Amino acid sequence: MGLLNNLVAASLPILPKALVGKVASRYIAGEKLSDAIRTVRDLNTKGLKATIDVLGEFVADPAEAKRNADAYIKLLDAIASEKLETGASVKLTAIGLAIGTELARQNLSYLLTEAEKRGVFVRIDMEDSPYTDATLQLYQEFRSGRKLGIVIQAYLKRSSDDVKRLLDGGATNVRLCKGIYVEPEAIAYKEREQIRENFLKLLEQMFDGGAAVGIATHDRYLVEQSEKIVKSRNLDSKRYEYQMLLGVLPSLRDEIHSRGHRMRVYVPYGDAWYGYSTRRLKENPAIAGYVFKSLFKTG
Repeated sequence: MGLLNNLVAASLPILPKALVGKVASRYIAGEKLSDAIRTVRDLNTKGLKATIDVLGEFVADPAEAKRNADAYIKLLDAIASEKLETGASVKLTAIGLAIGTELARQNLSYLLTEAEKRGVFVRIDMEDSPYTDATLQLYQEFRSGRKLGIVIQAYLKRSSDDVKRLLDGGATNVRLCKGIYVEPEAIAYKEREQIRENFLKLLEQMFDGGAAVGIATHDRYLVEQSEKIVKSRNLDSKRYEYQMLLGVLPSLRDEIHSRGHRMRVYVPYGDAWYGYSTRRLKENPAIAGYVFKSLFKTG
């Protein structure tokens, strides 16, 4: 199975764009805002919450960064007017962090001011290690008094220290995921069991610190172990939720939800889907293989 997954992921850059689009369409809502709204509305009718990501990252043009920020304002308007059960997720390199921290700060301030007016929760996504410090810094700058969340990646060796600083600084809402970027062994755990072990340690650390946690995983083992932690602590449902990517293991998603847990689905959309898809599927061959095989199962 691992060989097929890696083969599919490695072949993506040479495959026709239309075929990559078929593979990607299972976990991307579409190119337009209306596609994302329709997808989220359908999820909401099933009792599932969502978070919407406007695709685009690592931009090198300030004008493009501003366009991405403007796209988020349109998204916020739609969320408010449609009364959807969803927040927004933003990657800071999409709004200028790869160009400079000050540009990202300006665009993030603009975005968060408009989100606050509409009462929409915003999650700052975590990207690869060159941007970790700046991402955490900007989160801490803007966190106070806002409906704002952050992400921690379990495969980074620094994450326990980051969690401590976040909790000491008053962070109350954190998404915990394994992490998918390719990082050097000096700063990241590489073995599956190491990452799993750290994931669960970080989860308990966050609960100990009073944070509400988005448990973001498609790993059944981590789902089962986190359920045990939640049960042993008799946690209120507001203290945690599960989070999964659109279109990935929907049977597991529905199973988790059927057991009474809150579930939030990550819904990306936008015309930058191709670059996002090739990067994400190459970084996570298991998802590439899963989605590719599902094309043949459904015809």
